[in-house]
Amino acid sequence: MAGKIGIIGGSGFYNIDGIKDVKAIKVKTPFGDPSGEYVTGSLEGARVVFLARHDKGHVLLPGEINYRANIFGMKKLGVERIISVSACGSLKEELKPLDIVVPSQFVDRTNSGREMTFFGNGIVAHIQFSDPVCPHLSKELYDAGIKAGASMHLGGTYVNMEGPQFSTKAESCLYRSWGMDIIGMTNLAEAKLAREAEICYATLACITDYDCWHMDRTTESVSIEMIIQNLLKNVGVSKRIVKLVLPKLAKKRDCVCASALKDSIVTRPDAIPAKRKKELALIIGKYVK
Repeated sequence: MAGKIGIIGGSGFYNIDGIKDVKAIKVKTPFGDPSGEYVTGSLEGARVVFLARHDKGHVLLPGEINYRANIFGMKKLGVERIISVSACGSLKEELKPLDIVVPSQFVDRTNSGREMTFFGNGIVAHIQFSDPVCPHLSKELYDAGIKAGASMHLGGTYVNMEGPQFSTKAESCLYRSWGMDIIGMTNLAEAKLAREAEICYATLACITDYDCWHMDRTTESVSIEMIIQNLLKNVGVSKRIVKLVLPKLAKKRDCVCASALKDSIVTRPDAIPAKRKKELALIIGKYVK
């Protein structure tokens, strides 16, 4: 039987309508508290776990989110796939506000303040991350988006900036010169941690604006009013996509995500501190005894 499907809701996406047998669960992790309570239940015949990334009421900055706790909590609740829903800006003319991108790559422009690995403190692991999202889950999301009538784009590179400020014009133009497609503040850490936890991960990146490079249009600069207006429109279609894709995921996984840690832990088992073994047993237990 397939495991549960996690849904991480971004800006404006604070709940899922239609979940049956709803339970709100507080999860303790070795990495501290997640963003908030997890909501579990059944949706479209699938077992789901929902988490609002910024907590209810949107109280957490991108740099304040405890990404490790969020993903560890998903793993603890039996999640095998995570669908991330996020707002983003466009760095290309053809990627328009209200379009949705399912990115295939990331570029990191965050600082070192974000914890993006479960490892360290006595245990070393190096996962393969050349292809940072699950191709199967990404394709299913894209197909569901087309069926929902959304303007979808499969593939592309997401620049993960630090924030919380939006880009300067110089930064925005620099990213465009690199050939980047969209820009956001949250998804890279989730993708890295999900891979370490052997959870499939893919993103519905909902475009709200053209960032600030788009100088000769009415959208000369990014405004929070513009973003919120488009955000609310994107949330509705994102929820439709999630409901459409869930029945397609009720099967066992055959992707590399499910065994990403195999041969990746380089520390000898007898050299790993007992405390770390215990803390990470949920993630490393099938490889380190």
